[in-house]
Amino acid sequence: MSPFFIKALQLILSLSILIVLHEMGHFIPAKLFKTRVEKFFLFFDVKFALFKKKIGETVYGLGWLPLGGYVKISGMIDESMDKEQMAKPPQEWEFRSKPAWQRLIIMIGGVTVNIILGFLIYMMVLFVWGSQELSNDDVQGGLSVSENVKEYGFRDGDLITKIDDEELDNILSMNGGLKINRYLMMRDIKTVEVLHSDGSKETIEIPEDIDTKLFKAGDMNPFAFEADPLLSVIAEGSNAEKAGLKVGDRILAVNGDALGSWQDFDTYKKENLDKELILTVETENNERKEVVVTADSTGMVGMSVNPYNRISPREREYSLGESLTKGFDYAYWTLHDYVAQFKFVFTKEGATQVGGFGAIGNMFAPIWDWHSFWMQTALLSIILAFMNILPIPALDGGHVMFLLYEIITGRKPNDKFMEYAQMVGFFILIGLVLFANGNDVYRWLFD
Repeated sequence: MSPFFIKALQLILSLSILIVLHEMGHFIPAKLFKTRVEKFFLFFDVKFALFKKKIGETVYGLGWLPLGGYVKISGMIDESMDKEQMAKPPQEWEFRSKPAWQRLIIMIGGVTVNIILGFLIYMMVLFVWGSQELSNDDVQGGLSVSENVKEYGFRDGDLITKIDDEELDNILSMNGGLKINRYLMMRDIKTVEVLHSDGSKETIEIPEDIDTKLFKAGDMNPFAFEADPLLSVIAEGSNAEKAGLKVGDRILAVNGDALGSWQDFDTYKKENLDKELILTVETENNERKEVVVTADSTGMVGMSVNPYNRISPREREYSLGESLTKGFDYAYWTLHDYVAQFKFVFTKEGATQVGGFGAIGNMFAPIWDWHSFWMQTALLSIILAFMNILPIPALDGGHVMFLLYEIITGRKPNDKFMEYAQMVGFFILIGLVLFANGNDVYRWLFD
C-alpha cells in the first residue's frame, strides 16, 4: 500500500475516533438532562447517508462527507437551521427549554472530552512505549546552529546546558524534537546557557521577539543534530527520484566539495537554488556514481535523512504513576504551545502555512506506526478542543459565548439574532476550510 493511502487511512481513523467521542461529549449530558437528541452522525449526511438506524428517539448514522460530525439536539439553533421546529412552542424535552447552566454543560461537553482524551492518550503512550532521552554527553560534536541565531552568540558545536537556569537532563521533547527549538518558538524564555565547542560556557540573553523573527525566516528549528547524509526518504515524483537517487544512498560530495554532514548539503543547495548539483553518491552496494539533481526555487530536492542517525537516544520506561504525571505535564505544554503559536496564523507568513486535510494527513507517518498514530491523534484532539472553543458562531465556542452572555445579563439573545449569527459563523467556517485546503492544493501544485 502506498504511503499516501496509509496516511489517509490513519487520518480517517483518527478523525473518526475524535469526532465520535467529541459528539458523545454533547450527547451524554443532553441525555442526562432529558434533552431529546434526534440525530448522531459521524460525517455529514448531505442529501443522503451511507448508513442510518433509529434506536429509541435518536437516528444513528454514517454520512458520506468526511468533514466532521454532529448531534442534532431538539430545540437548538445549529447548523441544521431547522426553522420549522423553532417556530413551534417550546417543549420540555427541547434544548431551549432547559436552564442556561444545563445548556452550557451540554455545549462544553465536546471540548471537555477532547481535552481529557488528549491528556489520557499522552499518558497511555508514555506507559506503553515510554520515551527517548538524550543528554549532552551523548551528542558528539554538539549541535548544528542556523545563521538566524548565530547573531545572538550561538555557534555550531554548542550544547544547551540550561534554559532560564533550569538544568537540561534530557535535551529531547516527547515528540523527539529538540527542547530548545520548542522553547525559542513557543515559550517566554529569558536566558540560555551554552557550552561552546572550545569548552567555554556562556549565558545568552534571548530577545522577546526571537519567535517572530525565526517564524518570518521560516526557521522553526534553528538547532539540529549533525546528521549523516544517508538518504532515508525519497519523495514520489521529486527531483531526487527523477535523478535516480534511492533510499540507502550516501552523498559524499556536491560539485566536488566533500560533505561532512547533511547540514552541509542543506546549506549548499540553499545557496544554489534552481541550479544543477552534481552529487557523488555511494550506494548500499558500495558503488560510487555521479547524479545530477536540481534544487527548486525553495531549496527542495525531495529527499531527506533520519536527523538522529548519528545519535543513540536511551529508552525510558515509566510506571503507571509516572506516566500519569509526565503525560499530564506534556499534554498541558502541548496545549500551551499550540495556543502560543496561534498568533502566527494572523501574519502574512502564517496565513500561507495554514493547511487543510492534506497538511493534517501529512502529520501521520508513511508507514503504520501505532506509537506515531496515537501521538498525532492526541495532538489533533487538543487542537480540535482549542479550535472548537473559539468564540465563533456555529462552533461550540460561539454557543458558549452567547450562553455566558445570557447567564451574566439574564437576557437570552432572540432566535432571529441566533439564526443570523449561525449563518455568519457557518460562512466563516466554510471560507476557512476552503482557504486551508486551497493552500494544500497550491503547495501540491507548485512546491
